[in-house]
Amino acid sequence: MDVYEAVMSRRAVRGFADRPVAREVLERVLSAAAWAPSGSNLQPWHTYVLTGAPLAELKKRAGERLAVGDPWDEPEYEQYPAALKSPYRERRSAFGEQRYGALGIAREDLEARQRAAAANWDCFGAPAALFCYIDRGLGRPQWSDVGMYLQTVMLLLRAEGLHSCPQMAWAKFHRTVAEVLSPPDELMLFCGMSIGFEDRSVDQARTGRAPLGETVAFVGF
Repeated sequence: MDVYEAVMSRRAVRGFADRPVAREVLERVLSAAAWAPSGSNLQPWHTYVLTGAPLAELKKRAGERLAVGDPWDEPEYEQYPAALKSPYRERRSAFGEQRYGALGIAREDLEARQRAAAANWDCFGAPAALFCYIDRGLGRPQWSDVGMYLQTVMLLLRAEGLHSCPQMAWAKFHRTVAEVLSPPDELMLFCGMSIGFEDRSVDQARTGRAPLGETVAFVGF
């Protein structure tokens, strides 16, 4: 698979097959992803990879919180601005319409939307999951470095025939994740990532992208 194919075929998969992912494959992916760029080579990512009983335990604990209506943990970072301006507001709305529309869920059916969102904390059935932390003392440039690292991971997973779904949703249950992983206090959970083979029987709606002219300006050509 060449780089273009990996980029174009990568998407947030929300339905995974019940098929294990070999440790050696993930070691190969993460060893290569370590070469992702970072300012002054800080390599600010701290990654935990779960499968088997530990992941099942995490899913169980998250499910129990959802079942009793336990509120989300206090946010450790702002996922989206409170007042999301145009055009980002419209793009987010369009994503929601396409995502829930593919599931046959009406906009006003909040209960059904919540049930669909709850699948995040089951990792959409994925047999493996990655949890990426960053040191609390680092700044915005290092968060950017973590993003480049995660993108590198996702593209390498595609090269291995695997799919993924990056999930900031796990940051809402960061206390539960910490109960299972016991990370050092100085680390903050940025996101989780479900990893596995795509369940092709599940409708995997893919959101579109803005026209190139909306996001790119060529100068001097």
